[in-house]
Amino acid sequence: MRSLLLLCFLFFAGFAQAAQLRVEPLSITTAKGTFAFTAETAATEAERAQGLMFRKSMAPDHAMLFDFGKSRPVYFWMRNTYLSLDMIFVKRDGTVASVATSAKPQSLDVIPSGEPVLACIEVVAGTVARLGIAKGDKVKHRIFHSAG
Repeated sequence: MRSLLLLCFLFFAGFAQAAQLRVEPLSITTAKGTFAFTAETAATEAERAQGLMFRKSMAPDHAMLFDFGKSRPVYFWMRNTYLSLDMIFVKRDGTVASVATSAKPQSLDVIPSGEPVLACIEVVAGTVARLGIAKGDKVKHRIFHSAG
C-alpha cells in the first residue's frame, strides 16, 4: 500500500510541477511572417526531464521551451509523450539551427540537435510545415541574445 501511495504522489507531483513552469511569450519569424506562442519554460534538469510527458493535448499556439543554460549538442526522445511534436533547435543568438518534424509519440528513437544549441522548442506536429519554420529563421525570447 505504501508503494502505491508513493507512486500516486510521484505521478501527481509531475502534473503539479508542470503547472508551476514559467509561462512567457515567444515568437518565431519565418518567410511567412512572425508567429506568437505562449511558451512554458523548462529550465531545470527536473523540468526538462518531465517536459511534455503524459500530456494529452496542446493548443496550436502553445510551446514548451527547453532552456539548457549553455550551448551544447542535445538529444531528445518521446518516452511517455503522447503527442506528436515538432522540435525546433535554437542557437544562443535565436537562430534556428535545425528542426525535426512529427516525432512519433512514445518512441525511443533519438532526435539530435545536430550542433550545439541553447534551447529546443516543442510545438504540436505540423506547426513547422504550417508556419514554414526553417534553419536560419529567428526566435525571440528573453533567453536569446543577438551578437553585437
